[in-house]
Amino acid sequence: HVQLVESGGGLVQAGGSLRLSCAPSTQTFSTATMGWLRQAPGKEREFVAGISRSTTDYADSVKGRFTISRDVAKNTVFLQMNSLKPDDTAVYYCGMPRAYFSDYIPRDQVEYDYWGQGTQVTVSS
Repeated sequence: HVQLVESGGGLVQAGGSLRLSCAPSTQTFSTATMGWLRQAPGKEREFVAGISRSTTDYADSVKGRFTISRDVAKNTVFLQMNSLKPDDTAVYYCGMPRAYFSDYIPRDQVEYDYWGQGTQVTVSS
């Protein structure tokens, strides 16, 4: 059973930046496909960005503003969020999909088996 430990998040003004981190509990998953999803109050959890061994994927709403990356040596996946907007306010979750060994990056939360604890991101206008 793998645990995903998140850090980062907080309160920032519109136009500001934040960086989220997610670390699997074992080095075994240092190159696993991972995703960031977010959930705003009263809304479904939605895909934000994902990374596999060979590619990355972004929701249209964050493309050009957010960057997902990983440091294999540190066994950590990052989500750099720039030009933040109030609409980005949500709880952000990192997730590992069932097929974490595949280069396919799922966008549907039902395809994710493991989740971090979630971190609040609040963007004030």
